[in-house]
Amino acid sequence: MLRPLSIALLLAAAPATAQNIAFGGVKADTSAQVEVAADSLSVNQSDGSAVFTGNVVIGQGDMRLSAETVTVEYAEGGQNRIRSLHATGSVTLVSGADAAEAREAVYDVESGNVTLTGDVVMTQGRNALTGDKMVVNLVSGTAQVDGRVRSVLQPEGN
Repeated sequence: MLRPLSIALLLAAAPATAQNIAFGGVKADTSAQVEVAADSLSVNQSDGSAVFTGNVVIGQGDMRLSAETVTVEYAEGGQNRIRSLHATGSVTLVSGADAAEAREAVYDVESGNVTLTGDVVMTQGRNALTGDKMVVNLVSGTAQVDGRVRSVLQPEGN
């Protein structure tokens, strides 16, 4: 549930096209191991990528990212370090009590940024926020929403 100060800030920013908000309540540990589960895996040794398909769930600390397909790009030096994850199809990002949905997402593991695009919907408790693009910084626990931003805020007690 958003705190009263957060609601006031959201209301003040509602007409703008970009909006900064808290996401995840607690900062995520981007140095934690990344776990991936899926129905199938295809590895391409020539370009150093792996494609997970079917009920893909990625976990890192308290953060969970799910999608239909996720392509993993490894950093130079082999498959010891992930550079980025590109998720498509029914993407959901959950961190703490906050959740966001989009058509696709790119998680830059090194920077800790997750960029969600395409009909982005974020929920915090009963409050909702929509936009065209949302960049979540898992290190700071903040997000910025761009595009036609729309907030639906429920007063406390309702």
